[in-house]
Amino acid sequence: MASSTCPSPNAWDHFNHWHLRYPSLGFSMDCSKMALAEGFLEGMQAAAETALSDMRALEAGAIANPDEGRMVGHYWLRNPGLAPSGLAEVINATLEQSLSLAASIREGRLCAANGRPFTRVLVVGIGGSALGPQLLADALTPARLPLAVDFFDNTDPDGIQRILERIGEELATTLTVVISKSGGTKETRNGMLEAEAAYKAEGIAFSRHAVAVTGEGSELDRHATSQQWLARLPMWDWVGGRTSLMSTVGTLVADLIGVDVRGLLRGAAAMDQETRSRPPAENAAMLLALMWHSAGQGRGLKDMVVLPYKDRLMLFSKYLQQLVMESLGKEHDLQGRVVNQGLAVYGNKGSTDQHAYVQQLRDGVDNFFVTFIEVLRSSEGRGLQVDPGLDSGDYLQGFLRGTRRALSEKGRQSITLSLEQFDAFGLGMLIALFERAVGFYASIVGVNAYHQPGVEAGKLAAGTFLKRLLAVEAWLPTQPASAEEAAKALGLEDIEEVWCILRHLAANGRACLQAGLTPKQDRFNRAS
Repeated sequence: MASSTCPSPNAWDHFNHWHLRYPSLGFSMDCSKMALAEGFLEGMQAAAETALSDMRALEAGAIANPDEGRMVGHYWLRNPGLAPSGLAEVINATLEQSLSLAASIREGRLCAANGRPFTRVLVVGIGGSALGPQLLADALTPARLPLAVDFFDNTDPDGIQRILERIGEELATTLTVVISKSGGTKETRNGMLEAEAAYKAEGIAFSRHAVAVTGEGSELDRHATSQQWLARLPMWDWVGGRTSLMSTVGTLVADLIGVDVRGLLRGAAAMDQETRSRPPAENAAMLLALMWHSAGQGRGLKDMVVLPYKDRLMLFSKYLQQLVMESLGKEHDLQGRVVNQGLAVYGNKGSTDQHAYVQQLRDGVDNFFVTFIEVLRSSEGRGLQVDPGLDSGDYLQGFLRGTRRALSEKGRQSITLSLEQFDAFGLGMLIALFERAVGFYASIVGVNAYHQPGVEAGKLAAGTFLKRLLAVEAWLPTQPASAEEAAKALGLEDIEEVWCILRHLAANGRACLQAGLTPKQDRFNRAS
């Protein structure tokens, strides 16, 4: 690989050259461990300038998602003054509405059907509609939550039942927030129906405990209106699910559980301001996008391993998986050419991962680069000295620096992002940094970061499968028959899929199975 470019062969000078800091934000970024070809930044200057221009147009309200003819406005959520005429008032009013509703619930002015204050909140959503609130709950809530929080974020009946059992008798004082832009997302719809059934089984009026966060006029909006739910809050078609955390998707739940919502918004706005117009060498989001481009040769050839050395950021790599991979993982570019772009993301937290997959990162296949995230202030006040002169925070910093050095010694690339302290402002900065980096990178490689045709294809395929499941179940004979016989009788070509359906039905007591030595020898019949 070409040697890194730097103004001097001295390592200290090299570090200084590639160390970017925003002192007013308590943020810095170190790219000195990335292997950059000589003249890389200069060679990317034109592409970077185009990406900056594209972002300015997006923030001004240009149609940035041509597939759906939509604007992309998540940046307006923390700076409504950027929004097109009329939207600023809507954004501000909706934020106030969500925080006012949360306050009335937290303070016991809006109570459960039994007249008692709410004690828990159950969030029903999937993808960004659950992952954003989950990140906020895990990263920013105080030790004692105003309301305990649980999530239905999958259509797994066992998972749903476990949560209901955990809630137990407190269901009578549990607020349920159902989040779905279209209102037609089946996983969320299923979670809502499971919640409704649980309340009904206990003789509790679900409508007196339910809030909808959805698009105006959606299926969920109409349902909540007809059933007279407690409240409805809007989702807008110009905010995508993976960038919706700072909309009503996140603000209502966050305020209910004690998160500093305004601090989060201020942090995001501050990072936006720093990365909106700075030249590439001074622009943290642009540098991040360019580092991704360099590491993966503009084709995502290396994965990004996210290692935050902070327990509160345990879910951040999962959050970034959706933000980055759903935005950049595209088959076609904007000209319709097949490019199969993407950037794989995985990670957990340090120093836990030093006992997990860091062994492979150092000594195994070199198919990745690492993004370290550190928080300089370990805790409030000096921690317990676990060894003479050393506390646990010293060890955490030591393990980070040791891992970074050990990887560098083997030529493994890394970026280090540093926050002086971790709070809502800091998390807002990190989210905004990666959101803008994703937008810049998408522009540089020429893909649409704001649609998700692969996800829609999976939903369509699932719908087809479910229709076939119903057909197979209706066909089940009283005498045992094979998957091949079922497929032939129903005119279905995919025998493997038919066998999977039959196995599912048998496992759930809806069919009987006489198991053979192979799937071909299995026989199924109608359950008695």
